[in-house]
Amino acid sequence: MMNYDLIKDFESCCLCPRACRVNRCAEGAEAKRGVCGETHHLRVAHVGAHFGEEPPITGERGSGTVFFSGCSLRCSFCQNLQISQGGVGSVLTPDRLVDRIEAMIRTRSVHNVNFVTPDHFFPHVFRVVDLMRTKGHTLPVVYNLSGYQSPDLLRQAEDFVDIYLPDFKYADPRLAAKLSRCLDYPTVALEAIALMARQKGFLDTCGSEGAPAVATRGLLVRHLILPGFVENSKEALTTLFIEFGPRLPVSLMSQYHPVVRHRIPSLNRFLSEGEFETVYHHALELGFEHLSVQFPDKTAGPGGPSPFVPDFERADPFEGNHLHG
Repeated sequence: MMNYDLIKDFESCCLCPRACRVNRCAEGAEAKRGVCGETHHLRVAHVGAHFGEEPPITGERGSGTVFFSGCSLRCSFCQNLQISQGGVGSVLTPDRLVDRIEAMIRTRSVHNVNFVTPDHFFPHVFRVVDLMRTKGHTLPVVYNLSGYQSPDLLRQAEDFVDIYLPDFKYADPRLAAKLSRCLDYPTVALEAIALMARQKGFLDTCGSEGAPAVATRGLLVRHLILPGFVENSKEALTTLFIEFGPRLPVSLMSQYHPVVRHRIPSLNRFLSEGEFETVYHHALELGFEHLSVQFPDKTAGPGGPSPFVPDFERADPFEGNHLHG
């Protein structure tokens, strides 16, 4: 079992590239939260089988997702605002989280354990993975990430992860600064994704005879198309193609849903069919060989519910949801 000081990395926090150096361990009147909005106490919003990930992750029995509270990126358009910035979630010890994960594995027979936005709790997550392996669990471990990760922490994470699912949100640094307050996002994310690729290779999605299979190792990069910012999406895809080549597995997502009123008008509406088609055809023209595509949901509309936005106030936040067509 690992011999790891779970507290020291929170005392002057540099777990994400923002390196806020806040002492997240302070208690009482001195208690402080990092840029992520969290102290050192592990907080979890939901543990359960999820059927909305990409097919190689979801499989037939679902992905065993663990959604953490807080987020170091804090995008102004976040689709999971309830948990990333809204405070939804409960404090758990690593041992108690392992108990809940084991219950999920036992009752739902999920294909993997999928940690969503885990980086601001990485020391706890490493401990959880170590405990699970000590108990004999061999399911692939997935890290579902923003792309804005510290290389130093990714090097520490290497032994505690099998599959990386990072976003590559922005190729335009000005847009990154405007929406996520990180001008350096494109540079940092490309370095992080390159390190993930070196550690795990590209996502393995084929069975022994070439048939589709549930992935057990590798990297898949996601990109969400934002309404009004087609050029950012085209540039992001072009950048990924130039940096990593046609065999990089890419997931193109159209699920944007306006969650709160935004000061940028285009972010108060859904993605148009024309915008999606422009970006989709650009991806095809580039020649990506492993492209997972989420086609627009034509049933969603202004003021109505979206099958893509979870409600973490419910026991099953994703009831009836689907992500990929």
